[in-house]
This record gives sequence, structure tokens and C-alpha cells, in this order.
Amino acid sequence: MDWLVAPDYWLARLVFQRGLAGLYVVAFTAAALQFRALIGEHGMLPVPRYVRFVPFLRAPSLFQLHYSDRMFALCAGGGAALAAAVTGGAADAVPLGAAMAMWAVLWALYLSIVNVGQTWYAFGWESLLLEAGFLAVFLGNSSVGPPVLVLWLLRWVLFRVEFGAGLIKMRGDPCWRKLTCLYFHHETQPMPGPLSWFFHHLPRPLHRVECAANHVTQLLVPVLLFAPQPVATGAACAVVATQLWLVLSGNFAWLNWITVVLALSAVDFGRLGIRQPAVQDRLPLWFAVLGCVLTALVLVLSYHPVRNLLSRRQVMNRSFDPLHLVNTYGAFGSVGRTRDEIVVEGTADPLPHHESRWLAYEFKGKPGDVRRLPRPFAPYHLRLDWLMWFAALSPGYARDWFGPFVTRLLENDRDTLRLLRHNPFPDAPPRYVRARLYRYRYTTWQELRSTGAWWHRRLVREYLPPTRLAGGPAAQERPRET
Repeated sequence: MDWLVAPDYWLARLVFQRGLAGLYVVAFTAAALQFRALIGEHGMLPVPRYVRFVPFLRAPSLFQLHYSDRMFALCAGGGAALAAAVTGGAADAVPLGAAMAMWAVLWALYLSIVNVGQTWYAFGWESLLLEAGFLAVFLGNSSVGPPVLVLWLLRWVLFRVEFGAGLIKMRGDPCWRKLTCLYFHHETQPMPGPLSWFFHHLPRPLHRVECAANHVTQLLVPVLLFAPQPVATGAACAVVATQLWLVLSGNFAWLNWITVVLALSAVDFGRLGIRQPAVQDRLPLWFAVLGCVLTALVLVLSYHPVRNLLSRRQVMNRSFDPLHLVNTYGAFGSVGRTRDEIVVEGTADPLPHHESRWLAYEFKGKPGDVRRLPRPFAPYHLRLDWLMWFAALSPGYARDWFGPFVTRLLENDRDTLRLLRHNPFPDAPPRYVRARLYRYRYTTWQELRSTGAWWHRRLVREYLPPTRLAGGPAAQERPRET
């Protein structure tokens, strides 16, 4: 059974496990801090209402059995604490079975959250964290050598992440084939970072080089992950370098960081001159059998993701099983040429008129104040900010939650206001709230020097007319379709 162990990957396993546990800390912390306003008992999309209509087998979750905000807070806080302990090495200080149980609990708790999270958790990196987290259960700890089969399964995940993203680009927006997508992407991406303005103003020939390098990294390099060493290590390092470039240019929650962690699991650190301690070169029989069963399961469940990869109608970021064990991934099959933003405002006037003073609510991550440079938030995930970007693309994306969001602003709901950077009505709620759609673009170097503004914006249309509370519920519960 020696062939089932890869002692040269002791450090690769350690880095992967500690990095993944750190991302679990971020994910559970974000859930604990945001859930009450989003999916809590009195949230915009309450879990109790959702589980009444969705059966357990379709969305397995502890919260299908019972839900309360206290129970959710306990699960999210407990998950964050356990993940922090694993990040600090707790799983290496206990027997193998206990270590596996720790990773299994983390996976089960986060699966329970994702499966009731509805649209707030409908992102590819949620499934990616669950898929990687499930494989981590079978990676073992310092008491056993790194299992070869599970390490190969991690490369299979990384291959699907990168290759799927590469294919969806080539099959999707023509600008990827023309190498012109990055003329627009840094400006129109969901949540720009502090350096995105500067990336946007790079020379256009360099944008074309970026585009070409992206195709190489996502369509050629992933294949090399399955090559012998040191080629696989070189391929993994190329993925890491590309992901760090993306970290600098935007805010994509933990998508880039988990891709980095997955890539590092394929690195033979010994070939980079880093010494590794002598480790066990054998696996317990029961543990080796579990690894073989896991491999067979993943191969069977890979049928639909592989079929999707080969399809001309490829979809991205979809789970084919309710446990999110083997998924399909992808990003930016299309790139927007313009950026629209919803600006939400309130007024204390008892009856709005053309001279009313409207004050804007500022969000933590998404653009609003044109003089405010975007902040770095990744790997933390600002779920409301991301959904506001989708809502600006089409009111259909906000049909279920935008009305309840406005209602809570009219009530000065404490949990909802915590999701925002600035509440212009700290003492009393506004009488009316409205939303307007603006077209945003980055300023030029000259405009920045003369005005100090990073953005220029112009009004496009009304998104939601002035809305007030009337007898409890809002006078208008949904944004008007146009």
C-alpha cells in the first residue's frame, strides 16, 4: 500500500489544510455577522419560510429539522471557532479519526448554511469551499502520510475550476476571443478593489496581454497539473501567480484564495528547496479503503460536470447533487461594457417634492460616493453588495428581496443597517425611500486630479419611486419593472 502515500507532499497538505481552515473561519464569520438581516427569522428571505416549501432531500440542512436565530448563531460561531482551532493545528494534535470528525463537522455545518441561504449563497465559491472541504475530511493529519488519491482529487477540482472558467470565456463573450474584454472588466466587475481604477488605466496592449495570459493559464496550464514533477509544480505556481494578480485587481470573496490553496496542494515543496520532515509512509487499511471509495464516488459524480464542460451550452457554477460534492465552475462568460449602480436614498420630508433633501445610504463595498476609493474586502464576502450589482443588471434579480430591504430601511432595522457603511438617518427612520439607477464610469487621470473623484456618474432612470410605510408594510414592496 506504499503507492497510496506521497511523503513528498507533507508540506503541501499542511499548507492546504491550514489555508482551507482559515477560509472556513472567514466564511463562518461572514455568516454569523450577516444572517439576521438576510435569512434570519425576520430577515429579507427567512429560512423558516424557505424550508416549509423545500424538502430535506433537496436541500439537506440541520435547519430543516429546526431553525431559530440562536441556533444559527451557535452553528456559525461554533463553526468559526472550530475552524480557527484547526487553522492553529488542532486536527494534527488528535488521533486520525478525531481529525476527520473535525473536518466533517465543518463541512456539515457550512453545508447546512448554504442549503438554506437561497440567493444570498448562490455563488460558485460556496460550492467550491464545500467540495474542497469534503475532500479535506479524507486527507488525514500528521499521524499518516498524505494520501495520493485525495491529492489527485484536489487537482481534479482545480482543473475544473480553471478549465471551466477558460471554456466559458471562449464560448461566451466574443471580446475574450478578440482579447479586448479587459478594456471593460476592471471597470464593470461586481466589486472593484482599491487598485482596479489603476488596472483599468493600463495601456490597452497590456490588457490584451492580460487576456492572452488568462487563456493560457485557464486552458493550457490546468492540463499540466497532471504531468510529472516538476512540471506540475510549475503549473500550480502559474495558477497561484494569476490568482494573486486577480486579488490585486478586484474583490472576489474567497474565490481567488481558495484557488491558491488548491494550487498549493499540487506543489512539491522539496523541489523548491524547502526541507520537509520525515513522515509516515503507510496508511491504515481502513483509511486507505475510504480513500478508494471516495475516489470512486467522485469519478461517478463527475459525469455531469464533465458532460457540462464538453457541452456547447456550458453553464457555470452549478451543483449537480444537494451535497455539493462535485460541481461545475466558471466566471465571466460575458463582460459588461457599462456599469450601472443603484443608489438608495431616503428623505425625512412628510411628502416628497422637487426640493426635498434626499440622503444616500452608502454600502461598504459597492461604488456609491464618487470620491470614495473602493476598499479591499476579499476574502470576506459582502453578500448584499454583490446582490446589489446583480439588481442593477435587472430588477428580476432583486424581485424577492429588494422590497423587504426597503421596508427595513424605512424601519431603521438595526441588523440591516449593520450591513451598510453609512446610515444617513441615525436618530429616526426616513419617511420615504427611493432608488435611482446611475451609469458609472472611471474618471480619467485629468478628471481625478481636478475633481478628486474616482468615478463619474449620470442619472439613467428611476429604479424605485418614493416608497413609504403605510400601516406597517411598505407602500410598494418591489422595484418597478421597466
